Amino acid sequence: MADWTEKYRPSTLSEVRGNDKARDAFAEWARSWDDHHEAVVLHGSPGVGKTSAAHALANDMGWETVELNASDQRTADVIERFAGRAARNATLSGSAAGGDTASRQLVIVDEADNIHGNYDRGGASAITKLVKESGQPIVLIANDYYDMSRGLRNATQEIEFRDVSARSIVPVLRDVCRKEGIEFDSDALQRIAEGNRGDLRGAVNDLQAATQGRDSITVEDVVTGDRDKALGLFPFLDAVLKEESAEEALRSAYAVDETPDDLTAWIENNVLDVYEPAAAVRAYDFLANADVWLGRVRATQNYSYWRYATDNAAAGVASARDGEKGGWTRYGRPQFWSSSDATADEVVGKIAAASGCSVATARREVLPFLETVTHHCKPRELTVAMAAAYDLDEAGVAFVTGSGESTNKVASIVEDAQARREELIEEHADGAFAHAAADRRDDESDSGAPDDPDRDGSEATADGSDQRDSADGAAADEAADEEQDDDQAGLTDFM
Repeated sequence: MADWTEKYRPSTLSEVRGNDKARDAFAEWARSWDDHHEAVVLHGSPGVGKTSAAHALANDMGWETVELNASDQRTADVIERFAGRAARNATLSGSAAGGDTASRQLVIVDEADNIHGNYDRGGASAITKLVKESGQPIVLIANDYYDMSRGLRNATQEIEFRDVSARSIVPVLRDVCRKEGIEFDSDALQRIAEGNRGDLRGAVNDLQAATQGRDSITVEDVVTGDRDKALGLFPFLDAVLKEESAEEALRSAYAVDETPDDLTAWIENNVLDVYEPAAAVRAYDFLANADVWLGRVRATQNYSYWRYATDNAAAGVASARDGEKGGWTRYGRPQFWSSSDATADEVVGKIAAASGCSVATARREVLPFLETVTHHCKPRELTVAMAAAYDLDEAGVAFVTGSGESTNKVASIVEDAQARREELIEEHADGAFAHAAADRRDDESDSGAPDDPDRDGSEATADGSDQRDSADGAAADEAADEEQDDDQAGLTDFM
C-alpha cells in the first residue's frame, strides 16, 4: 500500500495548506532570486509541509532538484561533490547549466539544523560556504532555526512555517478520503486533526492507519491518544503572548522541551513586542514572581519550585493579556545568551570531557550550577579554579559567568587559571622537570670545572654544595607539599 503522504504530496505551492503567508514569501523569494542570490531557510515543526513546499516550488518554477537528506553522509567532501557542483551551475552529469530560469537547479538540504558530529565532519562549515558562493538557489530545511550556526543564519533569509491548524488539516483529510473512496465521519477527521497538534503529515499517517482494511471511518476507529509531539518555542510564545487562556498556556509550557528558566527568559525578552504598556506592567509582575522562584531553585537545588515559576511565567503572563492578539511577530532570542553557539558547545564539551558525563548532562545539570556559583566571577578564586579545571578561555569564562568577555576581570582570571594549570602539570609530572633542571646544572658544573682557575677548595665546596642541595631540596619538597595541599583544597572546594 502506497504511503499517502507521498501519494498526495502537493505538486504545486497552491496546494500547500495552512501556511499561506510562508508559502507566498517562499514564492516571492524564488521569483526575485536573480536580485538577491540568497539561500533561504524554511523552519518549523516536523510535518508542517516544509520539504513538500520546496519540491512544489521547484515544480512551479520548472527547476530540477538536488536533495541532500539527513540519511546521507553530509561531510564537507559529500556536500562539495553533490550540492556544491549543482550550486555552481553544473548538472550532476557534469555539464554546465544554462543561465535561463528554467535550467536552474534547486539545492535542497534537509535537516540543516542537524549537521554535526564525526559523521558530518566539516559539513556545517561547508554548507555555510556553499550558501555564500552559490550560483543556484538553495533551500535549507530545519526544525529548530536556532540550532543552526549563527554564521549560517546570518547568510540566509528565513521563512517560518507554523503548525497547521486543525481547520486546515480537516479539508486535506477529507480530500484524501474522497480520492480513496472512504466514507468518513466528520467528527473522526476532526479528532485526528486535533490529536496531531499541527502536524499535517502525522494526521495523514494516522488517517491511513485508521482506515487500513476499511472503506469507512468513525470516531470509534480513531485512536484517542494524542501524538507525542513536543511544542516548538515559537508556537509556545504565540500561545502565551497572543492566543491561549492561562490554563491553555500552562499546558503549552509543559509541552515544550525547555526548562522553566529558559522559557521565562524567552517570554521576558519578547513580551514588549506584543503587549501594550498596561498589559506589560501586569505581565512583568508575574515575571518577577517567576524570577523569585527560579532564584529559590538555584539557592536550594529544589527543582520542585520550578512549577511555580512556570505558573507565573506562562499562565500569569497569559492572564495579563487583554484578549487575543493577531498577526506575525519576529521573536528574538534572549539577549543574555551566548553570542556564539560554538562557544556554548565548546564549553559544554569541555565540561563533559572533564567531568566524565554526557554532553546533555553537562548542559542541563552541571552548567547551571557553574553559572550560579561563579555569577559575575564571584568568588574570584572559585572562578579561577573553574577556568583551570575546564581550561576555559575568555569567551568560555564570559559565557559561564555572564561577565563581559573583553573586561580586565575576565582576562586576569584566565591568566591566573592558565598559571594554575601549568603549576599542576609540573606538579603531577613526577619530578620530570626537576630532574631535567638538575641534569642541566650537572652538565654546566662538569663543563666548567676544568676551565675555572679560581675554583679553590673543591672538596670543601663540594661538601658545602651537598649541604646546600640537601637543604634546598628539603625546602623545595616542603613548599611543594604546601602548594599541593593548597591547590587540592581549592579544587576540592570547587568540585
